[in-house]
Amino acid sequence: MDTSSAVSLADSLNLGCMCKTLNPDRLREQLEAAPSLTGMVQGLATSHPHLFSETAVFLDARMRDALADTVAAIERVIALPLYQNHVLTQAADIARHAVAAHGVFMGFDFHMGADGPRLIEINTNAGGAFLNAALARAHRACCGSMQALVDSSSNLLGLDQVLRDMFVAEWQAQRGATPLRTILIVDDAPETQYLAPEFALARQLFMNHGITAVVADARALIFHDGRLWHPKLGADQSVDLIYNRLTDFDFSGPDHAALHDAYLHDAVVLTPHPRAHALYADKRNLITLGDPSLLASWRVSERDIRLLQAAIPHTELVSPERAEDLWSRRRRLFFKPVAGYGGKAAYRGDKLTRGVWSEIIRGGFIAQELVLPSERLVEVDGQPKRLKLDIRAYTYQGQIQLLAARTWTGQTTNFRTAGGGFSPVVVLPAADLSNASETPASCDP
Repeated sequence: MDTSSAVSLADSLNLGCMCKTLNPDRLREQLEAAPSLTGMVQGLATSHPHLFSETAVFLDARMRDALADTVAAIERVIALPLYQNHVLTQAADIARHAVAAHGVFMGFDFHMGADGPRLIEINTNAGGAFLNAALARAHRACCGSMQALVDSSSNLLGLDQVLRDMFVAEWQAQRGATPLRTILIVDDAPETQYLAPEFALARQLFMNHGITAVVADARALIFHDGRLWHPKLGADQSVDLIYNRLTDFDFSGPDHAALHDAYLHDAVVLTPHPRAHALYADKRNLITLGDPSLLASWRVSERDIRLLQAAIPHTELVSPERAEDLWSRRRRLFFKPVAGYGGKAAYRGDKLTRGVWSEIIRGGFIAQELVLPSERLVEVDGQPKRLKLDIRAYTYQGQIQLLAARTWTGQTTNFRTAGGGFSPVVVLPAADLSNASETPASCDP
């Protein structure tokens, strides 16, 4: 899809409008909708001062459509048995255990370029969806005259029901009409995790729909008598479904033996799960998805191959044998661990030291063509400041549920930038601003 234009409306606004559109009172209403959530906003202001941006990010409808087309094409390829056989040969044994659940909160992260969206990575337990849903509902329109331009296809008011239905669909895929009684939101020491506040939001959503829900430490799980148990549920209730937030993606850690065994015995519905991570989030899969010859041999359509070629930056595997070549090209590359997440141990090639390079070339990394992010102009302490931005598409079974942006400075995304953090995405109709008099290039803060 051709996403180019002389000057897009979204680009013009992102670099010309510093409107602060966050309504703090509305954000409090969204985050503290139940008594159990009281105090969340004050707590976040202290512990996460740069989690939420006061400024929205704009996106052209054509970019949104191109992004959605890319996600759909990837889903079609991943559904192919030939693709699955290919990538599972390099995965942990547990990933070969097939289950009917698809995996909740798939996250497709994109940089926006003049020639369209570029897929940087895919994550299986993408965090922030509950927080971003609340944030999006707490932003008001940027200038009254802009309201008519905003794409209204995203139903933010109905998103809670969509998210609840997603978990029910995961349950029914494996358990049919059996009632869903209990959900555990699981991580290691969940109260210490950076996005722990959204665990409370998820718990409240499930409880609002009559499901017993608990935020629980994975290390306290017990597997016996063919069922999975946790002390927080009591002795008479086993675990039906786990919303998995662990970053031990194959449950190889000794603390996760109970979860490992329960999953392999189909004693619990787990989402997302090790197989989903192997099929989607292993960074080596970007090499496969970007290989036109291999895709053609699997009879992937020419249209899907073109979509993936346009969207996926060239990606290659790092090995000691290729060290000299990769080092010579490092300034045009970005290096990531194959099972990485959250920007951990990811490096821009032009920032590499010899010490870090010696670790990278031992293996376990991919090298990806460097794709610079686009930018968002924000106001910080009364002064304009340009931040980098990316767009995350939260999806389920190939359908986009929510778009959110992250704005930051530095090598990788972070929540340590004044004026940055999560931002709602406002989708606008495509427009050509070559005649600037027809559409305003900026708006007053």
